[in-house]
Amino acid sequence: MLREFKRPQKLMGNAFEITVVSDNENSANQHIDAAIAEIQRIERLLTTFSDESQTHLINKNAGIRPVKVDAEIFGLIERSLRISKITDGYFDISYGGIDKSFWNFDREMKELPNPEVIKQHLKLVNYQNIILDREKQTVFLKEKGMRIGFGGIGKGYAAEMAKQMLQNRGVNSGIVNASGDLTTWGNQADGKPWTVGIADPDNAKQPFSYMNITNMAVATSGNYEKFIVINGKKYSHTINPKTGMPVSGVKSVTIFCPNAEIADAMATPVSIMGIDTALNMISQINHLECIIIDDQDKIYSSQNINLK
Repeated sequence: MLREFKRPQKLMGNAFEITVVSDNENSANQHIDAAIAEIQRIERLLTTFSDESQTHLINKNAGIRPVKVDAEIFGLIERSLRISKITDGYFDISYGGIDKSFWNFDREMKELPNPEVIKQHLKLVNYQNIILDREKQTVFLKEKGMRIGFGGIGKGYAAEMAKQMLQNRGVNSGIVNASGDLTTWGNQADGKPWTVGIADPDNAKQPFSYMNITNMAVATSGNYEKFIVINGKKYSHTINPKTGMPVSGVKSVTIFCPNAEIADAMATPVSIMGIDTALNMISQINHLECIIIDDQDKIYSSQNINLK
């Protein structure tokens, strides 16, 4: 008899949960072990905290020389730059050094960072200064001090790779949930589609709507989990890469798309670029849908979304 086997695990600094549908507990656990090992492998590849990682080497050689990388990292950077172009730079992996140095969302901040200092640092944020050489498979950051980081796309990429691995191992149905960015395939053990709740920004534990999905990824970017209040104004942890300032006006964005990597990467820029611009962009991309909730709790959704 088919059952759902779930395992929560802390990975990439986030709470992941892997679910597989199987009739055998033993093989289900082996599948989950393999998926966790795959996510850990990707974490080692992408982390900026380890001197061993290729991401660290790229950053260390900013302004000095190109760094030869694995095809996997090269491909991920190439796809990231494509998303930067589509989103007009609102998604930018060269944002590496900034958020950590100015914005600390552990509620300790009492005043805003100095705008002049932010301006100086923002000069280093420009995806167009990430130079790729396809033939040599090298990555070069043009300016000294530039840094890349995969915070905006890494979880989705890991979820997608874990899903592919599980499918290759013959798992017909499951979910990889990377701390709210999740990818689903197949159906629940009872044959019904998976049901996901769309978080209510004012009450994260209580979804405001449910959707039935299969073979679909969902990513949410919201300011209801991490924010600070300075002089009575709420600043979310999502930073606009063009201004270095936190975003206001949008409470949450949920993206639907067949691929978890793209869903993850799109959630942040959609929450930054302004609602009309975002909806206009989404409507031009096949198989991409979104729900946006603004600070007044008004709900906007792209053309093909039917909320229950």
